[in-house]
Amino acid sequence: MNDRPHVKLSPTGKTRVGVVALLAMISSSSAYAQAVAAPQIAIPALASNLSINPKRITFAGLGKAATISVYNQGAAGRFDVELVDRIMLPDGQIISASDAASKPELKAELDRLKSARTLIVTTPRRLQLAASSGQVIRVRAAATADIAPGEYRTHLTVTGLPPADAGLTADDAAAKAPGQLSFRINSVLGISIPVIIRVGPIDVRAGIEHATVAVESVSPDGRAAPVPTAILSLELVRQGPNSLFGDLEIRGAKEGGSQPPLGIVRSIGVYPEIERRFVKIPLRRIPAAGERIDIQFRDDDIHPGAVLAKVSLSAP
Repeated sequence: MNDRPHVKLSPTGKTRVGVVALLAMISSSSAYAQAVAAPQIAIPALASNLSINPKRITFAGLGKAATISVYNQGAAGRFDVELVDRIMLPDGQIISASDAASKPELKAELDRLKSARTLIVTTPRRLQLAASSGQVIRVRAAATADIAPGEYRTHLTVTGLPPADAGLTADDAAAKAPGQLSFRINSVLGISIPVIIRVGPIDVRAGIEHATVAVESVSPDGRAAPVPTAILSLELVRQGPNSLFGDLEIRGAKEGGSQPPLGIVRSIGVYPEIERRFVKIPLRRIPAAGERIDIQFRDDDIHPGAVLAKVSLSAP
């Protein structure tokens, strides 16, 4: 999993609870289930398809500013702009701090998060975008703050709002046959990018540990029948106090020079709340037994292109 803007698609909370309650009530009472027609669920298509650039903002100190371009490739819509604290898990998942707070097993990661939410100001906070149009969001870090050296982070999140006519009208409800259930699920699309403030010295160092190659049965696209595929597993280790951000590149005996790599993951990160990230990378071919496999992690942050970590292994 890389760290390009992450997208979350889910029903709005209030509707979701109502749907679950209705389905539970129907399934728990056969008499009630026989008395009503099957519920009709309308799930409208997403109203928008957003792109955002850049994919990440890093401020070297306070008092800095930047701009973000948001482009709406879909239908016209309204969008909220907010700052949401999120944490990274060792498998690369990124979840909201509010969700993590309800899971005791994530307390250590949550405690390590240094939030930048109160240090960042964004304008505007609401976007109204026509189809095939864009707008700029201004992002500014506080000029001064009494904070200790370290890396602070929050996530700028742009969330599509359901259209005002998304729900059932009184006429719609009245037109339904007696005993017929009808409800609507409104999906919400959100896209986030990290906003980072680094205060004090910056120390970005990385390591690669426990690299292995194994052949697994994997579907090429999630739908086709599984085929034997070489999978490289490794742990990308953050050795300095600051986050990592860069590209993992794998080459074998046939991938020298200008040849395409055996495998690559771009824009992968390790945030300060975790020390290591577990990564699995499908390879383009199955390496020969004993073939040398070279793995490099290249920085795309402080010193773009610099090799921060490398390791070699022999294919089994």
